[in-house]
Amino acid sequence: MGSVDATSFLAMTGAAALAAVVAAVAAPRFALPVVVAELVLGIIIGPDVLEFVKPDAFVRFLAIGGLGMLFFFAGYEIDFDRIAGAPLRLGVLGWLLSLVLAYGIGGLLALAGVVLSLVYTGSAMATTAIGTLLPILEDAGELRTRFGAYVLGAGAVGEFGPILLVTLVLSTKHPLHEAAILVLFVALALVTALFAVHTSARGWPLLERSLDTSGQAAIRVAVVLIFGLVALAAQLRLDALLGGFVAGVIVRQALRGREVTVFESKLIAVGYGFFIPFFFVYSGVKFDLHALLTSVALLKLPLFLGLFFVVRGVPALLLYRGVLGSRDRLSLAFYCATELPLVVAITTLAIDAGDMRSSTAAALVGAAILSTLMFPLVAAGLRKKAARREPAEALAVG
Repeated sequence: MGSVDATSFLAMTGAAALAAVVAAVAAPRFALPVVVAELVLGIIIGPDVLEFVKPDAFVRFLAIGGLGMLFFFAGYEIDFDRIAGAPLRLGVLGWLLSLVLAYGIGGLLALAGVVLSLVYTGSAMATTAIGTLLPILEDAGELRTRFGAYVLGAGAVGEFGPILLVTLVLSTKHPLHEAAILVLFVALALVTALFAVHTSARGWPLLERSLDTSGQAAIRVAVVLIFGLVALAAQLRLDALLGGFVAGVIVRQALRGREVTVFESKLIAVGYGFFIPFFFVYSGVKFDLHALLTSVALLKLPLFLGLFFVVRGVPALLLYRGVLGSRDRLSLAFYCATELPLVVAITTLAIDAGDMRSSTAAALVGAAILSTLMFPLVAAGLRKKAARREPAEALAVG
């Protein structure tokens, strides 16, 4: 096993399994997002409570792999045909308005001495956890509705926009240099996408047949693509999130128009069954519980939770008046204000750069956990009556 801590690995896999069981047991009475259970159990087995886990390089590698897989599914679920037009246009406008609100509020907080950096704090508030929301939306049957198209449009931009911020601004001191590298990465990704689309027509039947064999060629090729682009992004000193996201978009385009239910189910089993839970459990293990329990952090937590809704929810309430009813706009606002993975990533960068206090980071992550626990439940409740007036299949959106 070398330097691998087998006890830590077992504790984290056990926490991931227990989180799924807890979420399943709670489901009939309370829709507990499994990611919240994973984070909480990660905190419990981590150094601040039971001290079962001492994160080593191997566990961290699995967590990075889980993050890449999470953003792969975020990119994979973006059906550009479904969000083209109003959903994408309003999603872009909404996120730009959110960015203005986030940096404006972040500047006021920095002037008041509440936070150190308006850029890091504002960027963390201007995100949407569409990768985390996808299983919730799928279980609620929203992905194929007209409303779901607007959620996907707003969520896709609310996740991809911050990824670009992380790549070009927050994780580098040379934005122009990183922008040039990003152009190179996008060019290589486009070549990969064109090759995948061109060859999938001939190669997919062969890969599809492998889904019933022990070879599982289609799944292995997809995993290689995901980790290959994550590794390429890392080698180019871009953020790994970008590699996973682009891999998802490529696979979606390559399989366009094909029946891929079996392929998707098996890929979901690999991602959500193993890799992705590691990211959330690891994030819980690394969470600074002591910092959260300080009086300063406890005051900041409800402040940030409210600001999540102001920054990401208010644009939804304002911009979608012509296409959605009041109940649906409020539901969309709560979905948009659900934040988590990028808040964890951005606060980690800020702490490493010395531009964020541990109490602020803990409050932001704590507020993101609460948003993931509370906001989708509120949004789903608001949608129950409105959904009865919609057909099950998606309607055309202009």
